[in-house]
Amino acid sequence: MERIQKLIAAAGVTSRRKAEELIKEGRVSVNGKTASLGGSAEPWDEIRVDGELIRMEKKVYYLLNKPVHTLCTVKDDRGRKTVLSCFPKEKNRIYPVGRLDYDTTGVLILTNDGDFANAMMHPRHHVQKTYRATVNGLFTERMAKALEAGIPLEDGMTLPAKVKILSAEERQSIVEVTIFEGRNREVKRMMEYFHLRVTRLDRISYDFLTCGNMKRGESRTLSQDEVFRLMNDSQSMSMPAARSSSGSGSM
Repeated sequence: MERIQKLIAAAGVTSRRKAEELIKEGRVSVNGKTASLGGSAEPWDEIRVDGELIRMEKKVYYLLNKPVHTLCTVKDDRGRKTVLSCFPKEKNRIYPVGRLDYDTTGVLILTNDGDFANAMMHPRHHVQKTYRATVNGLFTERMAKALEAGIPLEDGMTLPAKVKILSAEERQSIVEVTIFEGRNREVKRMMEYFHLRVTRLDRISYDFLTCGNMKRGESRTLSQDEVFRLMNDSQSMSMPAARSSSGSGSM
């Protein structure tokens, strides 16, 4: 059994909050009887909103290689390109799981499964995400060790990260950073802490998922095994310990 407002939202009719208002207004019925707030139903029950029978959406899960200059939102009031433009034939009401910046590329999950999306983004579920960052300066071992211990940002200390220095030169460095939380612009702010500016940022993995040979803007459907693994991993992910020895490899 599920809350009626949850089933209405899952069918793509409206949000849970709006569904609660519809129930309060007496505009929802279950098997011919007016629904009450707090009531439950089964997905196969006859649920109607304003007399119209709702149909449950099939749950879909996609992996997208997000292209640059696309917004991680369903629509934009300024007419800018969104990640949904990569799914012109998709009829389900899908949305991105988390966000990547307008100029950030790489691994992005989209779905219409609210429970799955919430599990992936919940602060208690430390899903690891790895980014490859190009910065305009020299990234040093000292900086790597600081990130692996946690650094103070304006919204608090960061969780310990994993760091791998791919190249380090005076004018430009390339670094792989694995983080375990979902703060806004976290990798960019980490680099800004060291007075370095990220000139290119690509998310190369989300837990075990990578884009492989997928081109920018290409997508594929996640298998049920992948979805189950993501759900399991999100609830069992452990944090890394700070690196105790020098070197440029990951932990």
